[in-house]
Amino acid sequence: MEWQEVKADWQAGLTFMGSNDLGNQIQMGSKQDKGNISPMELLLLGLAGCTGYDIVAILEKKRLALKNLQVKVRGKRAADYPMVYTDIEVEYLFWGSGLTEKAVEQAIELSETKYCSASVMLGKTAKITSSYQIFEIEAEN
Repeated sequence: MEWQEVKADWQAGLTFMGSNDLGNQIQMGSKQDKGNISPMELLLLGLAGCTGYDIVAILEKKRLALKNLQVKVRGKRAADYPMVYTDIEVEYLFWGSGLTEKAVEQAIELSETKYCSASVMLGKTAKITSSYQIFEIEAEN
């Protein structure tokens, strides 16, 4: 695997502009400064995006009619430094037509235990639990 590289350029105060080699950017820093996402929140967002990406890909391969997916993640941090996440809860909200519990559970399991590196990595320090809901949307003709 090749190295991946990102950078964080200091803007002012505790604000940094993060970017990747393609020029995509995200503003991060202290939560008290408007417009910032904290670095620790970015870890949770990374988990949400990583597992969401996997689940969409898995369900598409199964040719299931997924219309929308929202991944909510919340984390509880240790009281003492380095204040790592100790508990993380992931909630998946699925909208679609004909989505089965079996297919959804299998997609979540594959993502969380095999494909999502963020989940596996964060799981080394935090207990990760997940839940899901399926909202049926009538198929379009």
